[in-house]
Amino acid sequence: MARVIHVFRHPDRFVAGTVGDPGERTFYLQATDDSRTISVLLEKQQVSVLSERIGTLLEEVQRRFGAEVPDTVPDDLIDTGPLETPVDEEFRVGTMGLGWDAESRAVVIELLAVTEEEVDEAVVLDDTEEGPDAVRVFLSPLEARAFAERAERVVRAGRKLCPLCGEPLDPDGHICPRQNGYRRTIEG
Repeated sequence: MARVIHVFRHPDRFVAGTVGDPGERTFYLQATDDSRTISVLLEKQQVSVLSERIGTLLEEVQRRFGAEVPDTVPDDLIDTGPLETPVDEEFRVGTMGLGWDAESRAVVIELLAVTEEEVDEAVVLDDTEEGPDAVRVFLSPLEARAFAERAERVVRAGRKLCPLCGEPLDPDGHICPRQNGYRRTIEG
């Protein structure tokens, strides 16, 4: 079956978001342009890593190519809206690619579907007909920085962490290994 690549050269929106309550959240990336919306499922850690790597890439782009890259994004430019509904997952993300397109002066994010076969790195950010389905999004440096900021906020919006062990606290507390099994409860 032929590979499907959903390309968003000038998306109206590209955001990280979740469905569900803290502790049971499902993470998505969602790209929208005109009347087309594509949602892909991924792990919280993947969202965090993507956000971090975008920051690193933007620093490198500024250093090597002299591109204007904002250090921060005004709060009013960060998309805080919910995901478009219904959230219909196109695929689960396995491999992610990140690059700089010097011609369009854009950050390129590619999200590849999980496959049972090992992904040949040559298919990442390439238009080959073989390989896993993909979503490819082009973002200006400002849009990329805004995406990364929202993604970090989404990741941090989960459960509070135990101040002793760093593990997430459930609404009724948790058994903290640093307290030899003592059950810690959440206070107001």
